[in-house]
Amino acid sequence: MSLNTNEARDVILSHHTDAHWHRREQELLQWAAREKQRKHAKKTKLLGHINVDTELFPALILLQQKQIATEFSCAGVSPLDEPEDHSLYAYLTIIASERAEQFVQLTMKRMRHRLLISFEPARNRYDLSSFYIGHNRSFCQMIQLCAEIFENEV
Repeated sequence: MSLNTNEARDVILSHHTDAHWHRREQELLQWAAREKQRKHAKKTKLLGHINVDTELFPALILLQQKQIATEFSCAGVSPLDEPEDHSLYAYLTIIASERAEQFVQLTMKRMRHRLLISFEPARNRYDLSSFYIGHNRSFCQMIQLCAEIFENEV
């Protein structure tokens, strides 16, 4: 999946049906209309000198150990709890490299429609995010699983 492009526009790499996009839009509208009550503060851990979401911490450690550079991450909001201090969707930004490309391919194969992947040629990085708000926690768990099995399946 080598991308050689001079365009500065993001390229969506994952595949989603019109029904998936419609469901995503409906979920967002429902979330926006729902009353949000703060249940607990965002939980973070220190990774080097940066606070990261606890839910993604194990995956970030594994990716670091496997020489896959990450730049940004967020565990995303849960529809049932914490509405503050989170992105709506869980996400992970990975700096492009041969190993990163292999990891992205593995996540696409394993996570399929639950994952939205874009490539930013201008910044030479991949953005992986949960496709639905309701999949944020499973996104974190599945990214960790993919990090655990990476190299055994590529």
